[in-house]
Amino acid sequence: MRVFVAASAVAAFALIGFAQSNAPYMVLKTAKVGGVGAFDYVYADSNGRKLYIPRPGNPNPRVTVYDLDTLEPAGEIPGANARGVAVSVKSGHGFASSKPVTMWDTKNLAVIKKINVDGGPDGIMYDAFNDRVWVFSHAMPHATVINASDGSVAGTIPDLGGAPEQAAGDGKGHLYVDIEDKNNIAVVDAKTLSVTGHYDLTGQGGTCAGLAMDVKNNVLFAACRNPAHMVVLNAGDGTVLKTLQIGTGTDGAVFNPATGEAFSSQGDGTLTVVRELGPSNFVVEQTVQTMPTAKTLTLDSKTGHILLIGAEYGAPPNPPPAGGRGFGRGPMVPDSFSILVVGK
Repeated sequence: MRVFVAASAVAAFALIGFAQSNAPYMVLKTAKVGGVGAFDYVYADSNGRKLYIPRPGNPNPRVTVYDLDTLEPAGEIPGANARGVAVSVKSGHGFASSKPVTMWDTKNLAVIKKINVDGGPDGIMYDAFNDRVWVFSHAMPHATVINASDGSVAGTIPDLGGAPEQAAGDGKGHLYVDIEDKNNIAVVDAKTLSVTGHYDLTGQGGTCAGLAMDVKNNVLFAACRNPAHMVVLNAGDGTVLKTLQIGTGTDGAVFNPATGEAFSSQGDGTLTVVRELGPSNFVVEQTVQTMPTAKTLTLDSKTGHILLIGAEYGAPPNPPPAGGRGFGRGPMVPDSFSILVVGK
C-alpha cells in the first residue's frame, strides 16, 4: 500500500513547487569538449564530483572523465568499449558496461580488474540496497549482477521478458526495468534475483527507454517513445496515475527528490520537466530547448543541475542506409561533441 503525506503537507509542497517553478530551467553552460567516438549514457558521480562519459567504438574506446564542477578533463578509463557507467559510493569503485566489464578506483581512476560477462552489456545501474551493480543486455542473460566491493559476479537473471533499457530501484530490494520491446516494466526482487511481475503499458506508452523513481512516494516515471509519453504509475501495483506528452526520441529519465520533478531527455533537442504536485497530480512544468541528439541525461544531486550530451552531424546519406534503423544521419562534425548543463 502506498502512503503519502497528509493533505496539508501536500498543499504546502504544491505551494513550494509553484514558487520554484517561477524560475524556469535553461541551458546554463555548453562545453564543447570534442573528441572522437560514439556516445550513449552519461553519469554524474555527485559525491566524487566526476562526470563519466563512455566513448565507444574505434579507434579509441574509452570512458572520458570530467570535473563535475568545471567540466574540465579529469582523466580516462582506457580500453572500455562501454555504453554506460555506474559508481558505488560505498566501495569507491566504478564500473563500465563494456565486455568484459571494466572496474576501477574512483579516486585515482586506476583500472582494478576486468569482469567476464555474457550477453551484450548496455544499460547499467547501481543498487545501494546490497551494494551491487546491475548490467543489462538485450541478449540473454538480460541482467548480470556484480558485487561492487570486489567485482565478483553475484548471479544473473537470464530472462527479463524482453530487451531491458533503463532501471530504477527503491533502495529496499525492489528493482524496476523498462522492457523496450514489450511495452512493459519488469518488477524484480533484488534479493532473490527473480522477476516477480510485469506492469503493462500498452496504449499508454511504448518503446520505453527511460525510467526514474520517486522513492519516497513509490512512483515510477516511464519515458516512452511510441507514443511519446511520460507514463506515471504506482510502483506498488502498476496502476497508471497519469500520462503526459513529451518530446520525441527519449532515451533517459531522472527524478530529483529535492524538487519533486522528473526529467526526460529527447533526441529532438528537448528536455521535458514533469512536476509532482500531489499523490495523483502530475503536470508538464516546462519543455527546455537543449540540443538535437542530446537524448541521455544525468542528475547532479548536489547542485540540482541536469547534464546532457550531444553532438552535431553532417547531412544524412542519400540514399539512406538499408534496414531503416538509426537516424540516417551523416558523420559527426569534428570536435562538436558537447556537454550541456541545465539548471535555474
